[in-house]
Amino acid sequence: MRVPGAPRRLRAAAGAAALAALLLAGLVAAPASAEDGYALWLRYAPIEAPDAQAYRAAATQLVAGAATPTQAATRDELLRGLGGLLGAPPRLLPYPTAAGAIVVGTPANSPLVARLAPDAAQLDREGYLIRSVRIDGRPGTVVAGRDDIGVLHGAFHLLRLLQTRQPLQGLDLRESPRIKLRVLNHWDNLDRYVERGYAGQSIWDWHRLPGWLDPRYTDYARANASLGLNGTVLNNVNANAEILAAPYLEKVAALAGVMRPYGIRVYLSARFSAPMELGGLSTADPLDPAVRRWWQAKVDEVYARIPDFGGFLVKANSEGQPGPQDYGRSHADGANLLADVLAPHGGVVMWRAFVYSDEEPEDRARQAYSEFVPLDGRFRDNVLVQVKNGPVDFQPREPFHPMFGAMPKTPLMMEFQVTKEYLGFSTHLAYLGTLYRETLAADTFARGEGSTVARVVDGSLHGHALTGIAGVANIGSDRNWSGSHFDQANWYAFGRLAWNPDLDARDIAEAWVRMTFSNDPRVVEAVVAMMMASREAVVDYTGALGLHHLMARGHHYGPGPWVDGGPRADWTSVYFHRATREGIGFDRSRRGSNAVSQYAAPVAEVFDDPARVPEALLLWFHHVPWDRPMRSGRPLWDELVVRYDRGVAQVAAMRAAWDGLRDRIDPERHRQVAAFLAIQEQEAQWWRDASIAYFQAFSRRPLPAGHAPPPRPLADYEALSFPHAPGDGR
Repeated sequence: MRVPGAPRRLRAAAGAAALAALLLAGLVAAPASAEDGYALWLRYAPIEAPDAQAYRAAATQLVAGAATPTQAATRDELLRGLGGLLGAPPRLLPYPTAAGAIVVGTPANSPLVARLAPDAAQLDREGYLIRSVRIDGRPGTVVAGRDDIGVLHGAFHLLRLLQTRQPLQGLDLRESPRIKLRVLNHWDNLDRYVERGYAGQSIWDWHRLPGWLDPRYTDYARANASLGLNGTVLNNVNANAEILAAPYLEKVAALAGVMRPYGIRVYLSARFSAPMELGGLSTADPLDPAVRRWWQAKVDEVYARIPDFGGFLVKANSEGQPGPQDYGRSHADGANLLADVLAPHGGVVMWRAFVYSDEEPEDRARQAYSEFVPLDGRFRDNVLVQVKNGPVDFQPREPFHPMFGAMPKTPLMMEFQVTKEYLGFSTHLAYLGTLYRETLAADTFARGEGSTVARVVDGSLHGHALTGIAGVANIGSDRNWSGSHFDQANWYAFGRLAWNPDLDARDIAEAWVRMTFSNDPRVVEAVVAMMMASREAVVDYTGALGLHHLMARGHHYGPGPWVDGGPRADWTSVYFHRATREGIGFDRSRRGSNAVSQYAAPVAEVFDDPARVPEALLLWFHHVPWDRPMRSGRPLWDELVVRYDRGVAQVAAMRAAWDGLRDRIDPERHRQVAAFLAIQEQEAQWWRDASIAYFQAFSRRPLPAGHAPPPRPLADYEALSFPHAPGDGR
């Protein structure tokens, strides 16, 4: 741990004192490495002098109960965090005796909190307030909630204020989550393989459960609780029915016990055909009474083991998964079957809308809307339809999904991808906070201007009380959790936006940098600038102007704009870019597939007009000539080449910026990030060269002046093969 600006001996002494205090308190084990990324944004590195003195004066004592597991988790986190930040933990007392006391609790369990913050009883269950108060005439701070879990969330917020060097005087903060269910979806298989995972094996060690509860599980729960996340789906949406068998339910119950003190409920992905595979039935027809009885018995068994079980996530009739359409039934029929048996227990169904048929569609982007919108109002009250942020599949840039705003009678749950399946796996720096905010801020115009996607998701647009947001996790067994240090920021950004979808992506990035790396202004400025430019750089070098789905087949690693053939047209790149000698782009206008008609009229009119559609989405909605003039004055072909090179140049600039921080970032993390940025620059150049070589064969136009031709012929790029790239669907 380093304290910027402090003498080396002072830094060493402060770090040693903090560590010694925590080891004596029994709260942490000695780290295997000084800075290996394991601590995430909860490093609690010592505050620099001279600021430390003022912060110590504001946290001399702690009044915190431990009568429940959540209260104990809150107290221990504050002791851990304050001890690390201040050099020693505050004195733990039943009542404050000096200035600078921090008092935590609820009006129901603490008479002192009832006196200092009686209005906390009116908060949402997970909400909290942080307030500067006077206790017997002395200044102090109260962290209060209606429920223990709200107090825990408030404690993490208080620690975040210290970590980011915010003042602790004059506080009057009041927070409640905007979205009810804030969930990570783990695409983890029972053999510990993670589909689209780039950070090692699954963290769930099913073989050793329930006998061995890895301490990593608790740290996972801590990290999620620090963001306000309150749910985790433990297994892959391409589900194995065995997860519902009794031996696995015992393992799931053990994990639920670890998560419970941190306010996190466990969910499972359920395979729709489980009554056949586990129950020996001849059908999984949702209207068959025997099927209903099987699910009722199974759900009762689950809740007998896990009383606070959250419910089921279901992928059905998509990419070969079984579902109700196998029996001539609708998605509503399938979802309602499960909803009915879960409802008495308070469980929910998260039914995914990521569907496309085995038959070749005119436009795959249209299918989810076509299947689900006619079912609006036919789902039970405890069903959420989980919709990806865009209409194809987590591409580096997509327009918002047209289902948002189109189903006013049905709660729609946002699904973002945190793991970077199409944005460079774990080695490319691509901060997704900008992608999430771009989607959430998009205006659906469902009820006029201001009908943002965020307002659909948080329920305020259509008056839904049950709301949800999910992120496909990027977590694995790697020591740094996410495969790269910067990918931790995407987990962090998802969690913060799940709590409040209107937060600013730059503010989130700055807080993460301050907690994860340093409060040194030079570090903060440089790294935040890298992060804010990073996702746009990936868009530029993988396919700007609305191009999409240009990756290699299967593993999705590297460029593959030439991918054609195979079992399905909509698994190919040529299906999506439709390049010809005349032009490029997928015509989704009213003259083409008419996908624009799935949006509200004000949005459709803009998307339908090549002159008005945002240039960033031009080739998503229109097939246009290579020589079409762009807003820069350049023809389309030249603009595309310029953007490919701009993306590569941005990565080079990020490398240079990071190299300039060599003396301000700990060597372990600086070295790995530098190596990954070098990989990213090489692969950005590869994407650029291969893509230009391919598309130039159609455009037949020279490269604009000053832009170098690809160094190798197209055939060389097409011949590259990477059969062991990680994370494919197997």
